[in-house]
Amino acid sequence: MSEPQDQAKSNRLPAGLYVIATPIGHLKDITARAIETLRGVDALACEDTRVTSKLLSAYDIRVSTFAYHDHNADAVRPQLIERLRAGERIGLVSDAGTPLISDPGFKLVRDCRAAGILVVPIPGPSALLTALAGAGLPTDAFHFSGFLSQKSGARQTELQALATIPATLVLYESNHRLPESLADMAKVLGARDACVARELTKQFEEFRHGTLPELAAHYEKAGSPKGEVVVVIGPPNAPPAEGLSESWQQSIQVLRAAGAPVKAVVEALLPHADISRDALYEFALSCSNNRA
Repeated sequence: MSEPQDQAKSNRLPAGLYVIATPIGHLKDITARAIETLRGVDALACEDTRVTSKLLSAYDIRVSTFAYHDHNADAVRPQLIERLRAGERIGLVSDAGTPLISDPGFKLVRDCRAAGILVVPIPGPSALLTALAGAGLPTDAFHFSGFLSQKSGARQTELQALATIPATLVLYESNHRLPESLADMAKVLGARDACVARELTKQFEEFRHGTLPELAAHYEKAGSPKGEVVVVIGPPNAPPAEGLSESWQQSIQVLRAAGAPVKAVVEALLPHADISRDALYEFALSCSNNRA
Protein backbone atom coordinates (compact mmCIF):
# COMPACT_ATOMS: atom_id res chain seq x y z
CA MET A 1 0.00 0.00 0.00
CA SER A 2 1.33 3.44 -0.87
CA GLU A 3 2.31 6.00 1.73
CA PRO A 4 -0.46 8.51 0.77
CA GLN A 5 -3.05 5.76 1.24
CA ASP A 6 -1.60 4.89 4.65
CA GLN A 7 -1.78 8.55 5.65
CA ALA A 8 -5.37 8.87 4.45
CA LYS A 9 -6.35 5.78 6.45
CA SER A 10 -4.64 7.17 9.53
CA ASN A 11 -6.54 10.44 9.19
CA ARG A 12 -9.86 8.68 8.80
CA LEU A 13 -9.96 6.37 11.81
CA PRO A 14 -8.29 6.47 15.23
CA ALA A 15 -6.67 3.29 16.51
CA GLY A 16 -9.09 0.83 18.05
CA LEU A 17 -11.52 -2.03 17.54
CA TYR A 18 -14.46 -1.43 15.20
CA VAL A 19 -17.42 -3.78 15.70
CA ILE A 20 -19.10 -3.64 12.30
CA ALA A 21 -22.61 -4.87 11.47
CA THR A 22 -22.91 -6.44 8.01
CA PRO A 23 -25.94 -7.55 5.93
CA ILE A 24 -27.92 -10.59 7.05
CA GLY A 25 -28.86 -11.39 3.47
CA HIS A 26 -29.41 -8.50 1.08
CA LEU A 27 -26.02 -6.96 0.31
CA LYS A 28 -27.54 -3.49 -0.15
CA ASP A 29 -28.48 -3.39 3.54
CA ILE A 30 -24.95 -2.36 4.52
CA THR A 31 -24.62 1.21 5.79
CA ALA A 32 -22.45 3.91 4.25
CA ARG A 33 -20.60 4.19 7.57
CA ALA A 34 -19.89 0.45 7.59
CA ILE A 35 -18.41 0.63 4.09
CA GLU A 36 -16.29 3.61 5.08
CA THR A 37 -15.07 1.78 8.19
CA LEU A 38 -14.27 -1.43 6.32
CA ARG A 39 -12.14 0.61 3.95
CA GLY A 40 -10.48 2.44 6.81
CA VAL A 41 -9.30 -0.40 9.03
CA ASP A 42 -5.85 -1.99 8.79
CA ALA A 43 -7.20 -5.52 9.12
CA LEU A 44 -10.48 -7.34 9.53
CA ALA A 45 -11.20 -10.14 12.03
CA CYS A 46 -13.83 -12.42 10.48
CA GLU A 47 -15.93 -15.31 11.71
CA ASP A 48 -15.30 -16.89 8.29
CA THR A 49 -12.99 -15.09 5.85
CA ARG A 50 -14.61 -16.86 2.88
CA VAL A 51 -18.04 -15.44 3.73
CA THR A 52 -16.70 -11.94 4.35
CA SER A 53 -14.69 -11.97 1.12
CA LYS A 54 -17.94 -12.01 -0.87
CA LEU A 55 -19.09 -8.79 0.82
CA LEU A 56 -15.71 -7.12 0.38
CA SER A 57 -15.63 -8.08 -3.28
CA ALA A 58 -19.13 -6.68 -3.87
CA TYR A 59 -18.00 -3.25 -2.66
CA ASP A 60 -14.45 -3.42 -4.04
CA ILE A 61 -12.97 -3.21 -0.54
CA ARG A 62 -9.34 -4.30 -0.25
CA VAL A 63 -8.31 -5.10 3.31
CA SER A 64 -6.39 -7.97 4.87
CA THR A 65 -8.53 -10.49 6.74
CA PHE A 66 -7.92 -13.17 9.35
CA ALA A 67 -10.12 -15.68 11.15
CA TYR A 68 -11.50 -14.97 14.62
CA HIS A 69 -14.12 -17.46 15.79
CA ASP A 70 -15.10 -19.65 18.74
CA HIS A 71 -12.54 -22.31 17.92
CA ASN A 72 -9.45 -20.08 17.74
CA ALA A 73 -10.46 -17.06 19.83
CA ASP A 74 -8.45 -17.98 22.94
CA ALA A 75 -5.25 -18.22 20.90
CA VAL A 76 -5.86 -15.25 18.59
CA ARG A 77 -7.28 -12.76 21.11
CA PRO A 78 -3.98 -11.94 22.91
CA GLN A 79 -2.28 -11.32 19.55
CA LEU A 80 -5.17 -9.12 18.47
CA ILE A 81 -4.98 -7.09 21.68
CA GLU A 82 -1.24 -6.52 21.14
CA ARG A 83 -1.87 -5.27 17.62
CA LEU A 84 -4.48 -2.86 18.95
CA ARG A 85 -2.12 -1.69 21.68
CA ALA A 86 0.45 -0.99 18.96
CA GLY A 87 -1.97 1.43 17.28
CA GLU A 88 -3.70 -0.62 14.62
CA ARG A 89 -7.28 -0.12 13.49
CA ILE A 90 -8.97 -3.54 13.40
CA GLY A 91 -12.53 -4.33 12.38
CA LEU A 92 -14.59 -7.22 13.74
CA VAL A 93 -17.36 -8.78 11.65
CA SER A 94 -19.50 -11.90 11.92
CA ASP A 95 -20.79 -13.90 8.96
CA ALA A 96 -23.99 -11.84 9.00
CA GLY A 97 -25.60 -9.15 11.12
CA THR A 98 -24.31 -7.51 14.26
CA PRO A 99 -21.26 -9.13 15.91
CA LEU A 100 -21.65 -10.46 19.48
CA ILE A 101 -25.37 -11.26 18.96
CA SER A 102 -25.05 -15.07 19.16
CA ASP A 103 -21.66 -14.62 17.49
CA PRO A 104 -18.07 -14.51 18.78
CA GLY A 105 -16.59 -11.27 20.10
CA PHE A 106 -17.84 -10.63 23.63
CA LYS A 107 -14.53 -11.53 25.30
CA LEU A 108 -12.56 -9.46 22.81
CA VAL A 109 -14.64 -6.35 23.49
CA ARG A 110 -14.43 -7.00 27.25
CA ASP A 111 -10.64 -7.30 27.13
CA CYS A 112 -10.31 -4.21 24.94
CA ARG A 113 -12.37 -2.20 27.42
CA ALA A 114 -10.24 -3.50 30.30
CA ALA A 115 -7.06 -2.54 28.45
CA GLY A 116 -8.30 0.97 27.70
CA ILE A 117 -8.50 0.28 23.95
CA LEU A 118 -11.07 2.27 21.98
CA VAL A 119 -14.10 0.18 20.94
CA VAL A 120 -16.44 1.66 18.32
CA PRO A 121 -19.69 -0.14 17.42
CA ILE A 122 -20.86 0.48 13.84
CA PRO A 123 -24.60 -0.33 13.97
CA GLY A 124 -26.59 -1.94 11.19
CA PRO A 125 -28.53 -5.08 10.27
CA SER A 126 -29.71 -7.55 12.90
CA ALA A 127 -31.84 -10.65 12.38
CA LEU A 128 -33.27 -10.15 15.88
CA LEU A 129 -34.70 -6.69 15.16
CA THR A 130 -35.66 -7.50 11.57
CA ALA A 131 -37.77 -10.45 12.77
CA LEU A 132 -39.42 -8.33 15.46
CA ALA A 133 -40.23 -5.59 12.96
CA GLY A 134 -42.05 -7.98 10.63
CA ALA A 135 -43.63 -10.49 13.02
CA GLY A 136 -46.64 -8.40 14.06
CA LEU A 137 -46.24 -9.29 17.74
CA PRO A 138 -45.82 -6.89 20.71
CA THR A 139 -42.50 -5.04 20.66
CA ASP A 140 -42.76 -2.82 23.74
CA ALA A 141 -40.92 -5.50 25.76
CA PHE A 142 -38.99 -8.43 24.33
CA HIS A 143 -36.51 -11.01 25.57
CA PHE A 144 -33.80 -12.45 23.32
CA SER A 145 -32.44 -15.89 24.21
CA GLY A 146 -30.34 -16.77 21.17
CA PHE A 147 -30.16 -20.49 20.42
CA LEU A 148 -31.80 -23.01 22.73
CA SER A 149 -30.13 -26.31 23.59
CA GLN A 150 -29.95 -28.97 20.90
CA LYS A 151 -31.42 -31.73 23.10
CA SER A 152 -35.15 -31.79 23.82
CA GLY A 153 -34.92 -32.26 27.60
CA ALA A 154 -32.53 -29.35 28.13
CA ARG A 155 -34.52 -27.25 25.67
CA GLN A 156 -37.76 -27.80 27.57
CA THR A 157 -36.04 -26.82 30.82
CA GLU A 158 -34.86 -23.58 29.22
CA LEU A 159 -38.34 -22.88 27.86
CA GLN A 160 -39.85 -23.39 31.32
CA ALA A 161 -37.50 -20.70 32.64
CA LEU A 162 -38.68 -18.36 29.87
CA ALA A 163 -42.38 -19.15 30.24
CA THR A 164 -43.24 -16.49 32.82
CA ILE A 165 -41.30 -13.60 31.28
CA PRO A 166 -43.93 -10.92 30.51
CA ALA A 167 -42.49 -10.10 27.10
CA THR A 168 -42.27 -11.29 23.52
CA LEU A 169 -39.62 -14.00 23.16
CA VAL A 170 -37.14 -14.02 20.28
CA LEU A 171 -35.13 -17.17 19.58
CA TYR A 172 -32.70 -18.27 16.90
CA GLU A 173 -33.01 -21.84 15.71
CA SER A 174 -31.37 -24.19 13.26
CA ASN A 175 -33.68 -24.95 10.35
CA HIS A 176 -32.97 -28.67 10.85
CA ARG A 177 -34.16 -28.58 14.48
CA LEU A 178 -37.15 -26.30 13.89
CA PRO A 179 -39.92 -28.97 13.83
CA GLU A 180 -38.85 -30.61 17.10
CA SER A 181 -38.11 -27.25 18.74
CA LEU A 182 -41.57 -25.91 17.87
CA ALA A 183 -43.08 -29.08 19.34
CA ASP A 184 -41.24 -28.40 22.61
CA MET A 185 -42.31 -24.75 22.55
CA ALA A 186 -45.95 -25.74 22.09
CA LYS A 187 -45.69 -28.29 24.91
CA VAL A 188 -44.14 -25.86 27.39
CA LEU A 189 -45.56 -22.47 26.37
CA GLY A 190 -48.99 -23.52 25.12
CA ALA A 191 -51.06 -21.86 22.42
CA ARG A 192 -49.26 -18.54 22.24
CA ASP A 193 -49.29 -16.52 19.03
CA ALA A 194 -45.98 -16.88 17.24
CA CYS A 195 -44.16 -16.27 13.99
CA VAL A 196 -41.42 -18.18 12.18
CA ALA A 197 -39.31 -15.67 10.25
CA ARG A 198 -37.15 -17.29 7.59
CA GLU A 199 -34.55 -16.13 5.06
CA LEU A 200 -34.84 -12.52 6.24
CA THR A 201 -34.05 -9.86 3.59
CA LYS A 202 -33.38 -12.60 1.01
CA GLN A 203 -35.32 -13.55 -2.12
CA PHE A 204 -37.50 -16.14 -0.37
CA GLU A 205 -38.15 -14.21 2.85
CA GLU A 206 -41.11 -15.62 4.73
CA PHE A 207 -43.10 -14.76 7.86
CA ARG A 208 -45.36 -17.67 8.86
CA HIS A 209 -47.86 -16.88 11.62
CA GLY A 210 -49.98 -19.06 13.90
CA THR A 211 -50.15 -20.41 17.41
CA LEU A 212 -47.25 -22.55 18.54
CA PRO A 213 -49.27 -25.79 18.16
CA GLU A 214 -50.33 -24.73 14.66
CA LEU A 215 -46.77 -23.94 13.62
CA ALA A 216 -45.49 -27.16 15.18
CA ALA A 217 -48.09 -29.16 13.24
CA HIS A 218 -47.21 -27.38 9.99
CA TYR A 219 -43.48 -28.06 10.20
CA GLU A 220 -44.01 -31.62 11.44
CA LYS A 221 -45.84 -32.24 8.17
CA ALA A 222 -43.76 -30.00 5.88
CA GLY A 223 -40.39 -30.89 7.37
CA SER A 224 -37.40 -28.65 7.99
CA PRO A 225 -37.43 -25.44 5.93
CA LYS A 226 -34.42 -24.00 4.15
CA GLY A 227 -32.43 -21.03 5.40
CA GLU A 228 -31.83 -19.12 8.60
CA VAL A 229 -34.70 -19.06 11.11
CA VAL A 230 -35.88 -16.69 13.86
CA VAL A 231 -38.83 -17.67 16.07
CA VAL A 232 -40.85 -14.84 17.64
CA ILE A 233 -43.31 -15.82 20.38
CA GLY A 234 -45.94 -13.52 21.86
CA PRO A 235 -45.98 -12.81 25.60
CA PRO A 236 -48.05 -14.88 28.06
CA ASN A 237 -51.76 -14.22 28.00
CA ALA A 238 -52.88 -11.99 30.84
CA PRO A 239 -54.17 -14.06 33.79
CA PRO A 240 -57.88 -13.78 34.57
CA ALA A 241 -58.68 -11.19 37.20
CA GLU A 242 -60.98 -12.50 39.91
CA GLY A 243 -64.00 -10.22 40.31
CA LEU A 244 -63.52 -8.62 36.87
CA SER A 245 -65.95 -9.71 34.17
CA GLU A 246 -64.71 -11.04 30.87
CA SER A 247 -66.09 -7.98 29.04
CA TRP A 248 -64.13 -5.64 31.33
CA GLN A 249 -61.00 -7.72 30.86
CA GLN A 250 -61.41 -7.40 27.10
CA SER A 251 -61.93 -3.65 27.43
CA ILE A 252 -58.68 -3.31 29.39
CA GLN A 253 -56.79 -5.37 26.82
CA VAL A 254 -58.14 -3.18 23.99
CA LEU A 255 -57.21 0.04 25.80
CA ARG A 256 -53.71 -1.20 26.59
CA ALA A 257 -53.18 -2.42 23.03
CA ALA A 258 -54.19 1.06 21.84
CA GLY A 259 -51.46 2.60 23.97
CA ALA A 260 -53.41 3.72 27.05
CA PRO A 261 -51.17 3.99 30.15
CA VAL A 262 -51.92 1.64 33.05
CA LYS A 263 -52.78 4.50 35.42
CA ALA A 264 -55.30 6.00 32.98
CA VAL A 265 -56.97 2.62 32.44
CA VAL A 266 -57.26 2.03 36.18
CA GLU A 267 -58.71 5.48 36.92
CA ALA A 268 -61.26 5.15 34.11
CA LEU A 269 -62.51 1.67 35.00
CA LEU A 270 -62.15 1.47 38.78
CA PRO A 271 -65.54 3.07 39.56
CA HIS A 272 -67.26 0.44 37.41
CA ALA A 273 -65.31 -2.66 38.47
CA ASP A 274 -66.04 -4.88 41.46
CA ILE A 275 -62.34 -5.33 42.16
CA SER A 276 -59.66 -3.66 44.25
CA ARG A 277 -57.40 -0.96 42.78
CA ASP A 278 -54.33 -3.17 43.26
CA ALA A 279 -55.90 -6.15 41.47
CA LEU A 280 -57.11 -3.95 38.62
CA TYR A 281 -53.67 -2.36 38.33
CA GLU A 282 -51.93 -5.74 38.23
CA PHE A 283 -54.26 -7.00 35.51
CA ALA A 284 -53.85 -3.84 33.41
CA LEU A 285 -50.08 -4.01 33.84
CA SER A 286 -50.02 -7.64 32.70
CA CYS A 287 -51.83 -6.77 29.47
CA SER A 288 -49.54 -6.10 26.54
CA ASN A 289 -49.25 -2.44 25.60
CA ASN A 290 -48.41 -2.82 21.92
CA ARG A 291 -47.62 0.78 20.99
CA ALA A 292 -47.37 1.64 17.33
